[in-house]
Amino acid sequence: MRIPKLSKLELQIMEALWSGGPLAIREIQETFPQKGRPAYTTVQTMVYRLEIKKALRRMRKIGNAHIFEPLISRDAAQRRLVDDFLGMFGGRMQPVMAQLIEAGNLTTKDVADAEKLLRDLSKRKKEP
Repeated sequence: MRIPKLSKLELQIMEALWSGGPLAIREIQETFPQKGRPAYTTVQTMVYRLEIKKALRRMRKIGNAHIFEPLISRDAAQRRLVDDFLGMFGGRMQPVMAQLIEAGNLTTKDVADAEKLLRDLSKRKKEP
């Protein structure tokens, strides 16, 4: 299944569903901070767009409220974001890593974790 490209607001709506489980539109809207909370109709429009993109679906109806659940995982959405981001650098990770190091956002523990993940992935590829 192809993961759709999601806007910032769409990702925030998906985050509400990933964190809170199946929710109605009003419940999704209420997960936003009071200050700067989008209008109910804005959240409703975005939820319907996410439904068209097949990122979520209506799972049931309680009274007049439809309850929505995510169809894509947080990990899949994050992978799509990272892939899109790396695409801006021609798929090269080196400039990104250099910026993270120079900005002080990459710790030695982060590097050690990445090295371990690379070793584990390498081992998995070698196993029959």
